[in-house]
Order: sequence, then C-alpha cells, then structure tokens
Amino acid sequence: MAEFTSVGRSATDRASRYGSQLVKHFTHKDLEGSWEDGRGFVRFSGGVAEFEASSDALIMRVVSSSEEDVARLRDVVERHLVRFGTRDELSVTWDSGSEN
Repeated sequence: MAEFTSVGRSATDRASRYGSQLVKHFTHKDLEGSWEDGRGFVRFSGGVAEFEASSDALIMRVVSSSEEDVARLRDVVERHLVRFGTRDELSVTWDSGSEN
C-alpha cells in the first residue's frame, strides 16, 4: 500500500505550546494522540499528523494512504494552527508532498 507524506513548518519560538495545544484540541474530540517532550501525534480516520517542536519552528508531518487524505489533513492542521496562532500571525509552509 502506498503511503503519502507531507511536511510543514511554522516559524515560532513557541512551538511546544502550539504543538501541545493542537494535540490537546484534537484529542478532546475523541481522537487518539499524545504530546510528550516536544513531540506528539494525532491519529485521524484518514491518517496521522505528527508534531515536533524545535527552538524556532513547529514541524508537522502528515501521513496517509491517499493524496486526497494528505491534502485534507494538511488543511485541518494548518487551519487550526493559524487560528490558535492568530496573535503570532502564524503561517505554514508545506513541501510538495511525496509518495513513500
């Protein structure tokens, strides 16, 4: 089975805060996920979103079995992050995606 991946980056010095907030938000909607030591994940019906906080950015990786689901996951993760980070004017830059 093919696996599609896309990696996004959002420049922020509060990456751990935003990663934790994303995981907490989605797990409150009864999705499986966790956040620990600057890394986390959320398992959606269409795939997985992984988060990693660095000193200057939140790195997001979405993985799914279809290009369409990767696009949906990118959209969901980005919309929530941008909304949570309105004060910091966060944005996300995604790679073009790839099949593994």
